[in-house]
Amino acid sequence: MGERAPMTEAMFYVLLALQKPAHGYGMMQRIREISGGRVNMGPGTLYGVLTRMHKEGWICLEAQEGRRKTYHITQDGEEALQEEYARLKRMVEDGGILEGED
Repeated sequence: MGERAPMTEAMFYVLLALQKPAHGYGMMQRIREISGGRVNMGPGTLYGVLTRMHKEGWICLEAQEGRRKTYHITQDGEEALQEEYARLKRMVEDGGILEGED
């Protein structure tokens, strides 16, 4: 398996939020909570990311009540999230050079 393209911050946080199935508003709240209030995702960004991730097979629709759709992360989405997390960790470790680490 080849390396995936890096995720956007929005994609990363949506997948983190979907560690538990959620609907759009719930995801926005969870993202704000996970990021300590640093990331406030608007509906336009969220629904654009959801559309893209659904096409990629990273998320699935779990339930729909009227306009409210509940999504969950798929195995492919979990793998993509873990790969991105490992990539980010390597970047932070490489950045240790800024603190005088070799």
